[in-house]
Parts: sequence; structure tokens; C-alpha cells
Amino acid sequence: MNNNVSEVCERVLYSKETIAQRCVEIGKQISEDYAGREVTLISILNGSFMFATDLIKNITVDCRIDFMQVSTYGVSSESSGNFVVKKDLSLDIEDKDVIIVEDIVDTGFTLHNLLDYLKKYKPKSIKLCTLIDKPHRRTIDVKTDYVGFTMEKNEFIVGYGLDYAQKYRNFPYIGVLKEEIYS
Repeated sequence: MNNNVSEVCERVLYSKETIAQRCVEIGKQISEDYAGREVTLISILNGSFMFATDLIKNITVDCRIDFMQVSTYGVSSESSGNFVVKKDLSLDIEDKDVIIVEDIVDTGFTLHNLLDYLKKYKPKSIKLCTLIDKPHRRTIDVKTDYVGFTMEKNEFIVGYGLDYAQKYRNFPYIGVLKEEIYS
């Protein structure tokens, strides 16, 4: 795997330092919003693991973390349209304040289905924290409560957990993938 920006990405969109600063800011906001309470983070694998790791370091209230793996994508860059739970929760979230930590909210399809799915566990509250929000791509209305970055252009991005065909997650930045790689 090549970690050279010029060979894989057109450009760096969000640097390692910019991402780290947003994690500090979002962690502070979550800590303020949940002051005196415990919060359960649910990191959605595989894409959000790096974001969830850096985010939790900046949350000062009591918190727990669990992981789920859900999918609507195969190995292509387009959604398959099928919602599948590949790894379910291991923690009990009944009557708990929950924050879903996602890498990217695009069409809203995955999150809409995930929110509906999690209701069966009867959490006290559910909020959504996403590293990348693409509201212009929504086909289903999903409210994001904590947002790292809002993208107005529809560019294919990789790095910091985001992938193309399971590659490029290890980049410490988020870059715009060259079109010839995914077309």
C-alpha cells in the first residue's frame, strides 16, 4: 500500500493536525452536553475506528464504548442498498445515553436503518457523531448532532479510517482519491 499522497490522492483535504483539533472540539462539546452523566459510544466499524479512538481521548465524562459493524457497501464505491448487521452490540444500552460514532454520513440510508435497528434495545437517547457529513447527498433525512467536517462537493475520500475497497484507511490525513483508482 502506498502512503504517498501524490500517487494515490489528488490532494489532502483534512490534515492530521486539523482532524486532531476537531476531535478536541467535539470531545469538549460532548463532555459539556453529558456533564454528570455516562455516555455509551457505538463506533461503527470499520471506518470510524480511528475517529472513535481519538474522540474518546477527548471526552471527560464517564463513557463506555462498543463496536458494531453494519454494511450497505460491498467492494465498490456505490451502496448495494442492503442493510446488514455483521457485528452486533456486546454492551447493554437499555436506558443509556448513546452516541453513534460514524465515519461518514452520505445518503443517510445506513444510519436511518441503524437508528431503527437500535430502537429495539430501548436506549434513553441516541445522538449521531460523524467525522464527515455530506448533507447534499441525503436521500433519507438523518440528523447529525456532532460533525467533524461538512463536505459540499461530492469527492471520493480516503484515509483516517475511510477506505476504498479496504485500502488506504491507514493514512493519517483525509485525502481526495484519484478518480483513475476507483473508476
